[in-house]
Amino acid sequence: MNFRLLAMALGALAMLAPASAQTTDLATLARSSGTPEIPGLKVVWLAPWGEVSKAHPWRNIIVHRTEGPAGSARYGAQEQAKHPTRRGVTVWVETDGTVYWAVPENLVPTHTDGADRNDNKYIDNGPTYHQVNKDTSIGVEFAGNYPDVTRPATEAQIAAWRILVAVLRARYGIPPERVYAHNWIDYKDARYCEGCALATLARQWGQ
Repeated sequence: MNFRLLAMALGALAMLAPASAQTTDLATLARSSGTPEIPGLKVVWLAPWGEVSKAHPWRNIIVHRTEGPAGSARYGAQEQAKHPTRRGVTVWVETDGTVYWAVPENLVPTHTDGADRNDNKYIDNGPTYHQVNKDTSIGVEFAGNYPDVTRPATEAQIAAWRILVAVLRARYGIPPERVYAHNWIDYKDARYCEGCALATLARQWGQ
């Protein structure tokens, strides 16, 4: 019986070791420069990473949904790359899970409407009111909720998001409670809660 327990313990350790190594590797990758290959994530680098110490001091992550059809993330990201500080975001996610890094991380695109929600409808807006905005927050846009704005993110997008949000948090030192849905901080489209499901998942994964 003791031998059996020992074998089971060794088996458990063997399964834990790769997971631990993978976590370490992800943390290392998240602090790198250039166009790293991130396991489990397909990234199209329209703007390679620079030295993380020279990146804009991002303190929050804001999740957006765009009313575009499947395939629109690529176009949106390409246009964003041409005009980095226009209305839009740094990172775009297609319905197939492809991630487009569109803007150099030292530049600030125009997104959010000023963090003007202060009704505490979804979260405590005391720490967010006029504070969780484009100047403090890196934005991630998920395409594909057209023509039905209530359509959820695809399974491929959710799988990509699980890795992407871990990378963003590790790269910029952002805790899970600083991942926000656009609807949590701004008065948005009343037909649905923009980004709420994805932001909630990110916070759960970070616990």
